[in-house]
Amino acid sequence: MWKARISVPSKVSPGTAVTVKTLIAHPMETGFRRDAIGAAIPRDILTRFEARFMDEFVFGADLHPGIAANPYLSFEFVPPASGTLALMWRDQRGQEVRETLSIEIAAT
Repeated sequence: MWKARISVPSKVSPGTAVTVKTLIAHPMETGFRRDAIGAAIPRDILTRFEARFMDEFVFGADLHPGIAANPYLSFEFVPPASGTLALMWRDQRGQEVRETLSIEIAAT
């Protein structure tokens, strides 16, 4: 399966926007390329990315064949309280990779 790298601070000040950076190792093969003998390389792309904080949707993206291999996505949100950030990538066959991270709101 694919390997995801995620950068997000584990502690933030109240009311501060959190920048989440993700990179997932995936070939994102469009289906338009040919191999050395001229056969079409089958399409293999990620089609959806979603981020939820405490089960509430905070960011989503539909991915298409024009997206480069190893897609990098970055977004910001303001967590209302300490909790868990869940990230999900889905491919065209419905396979999913899920990662979860904790974010703590630092006491002031």
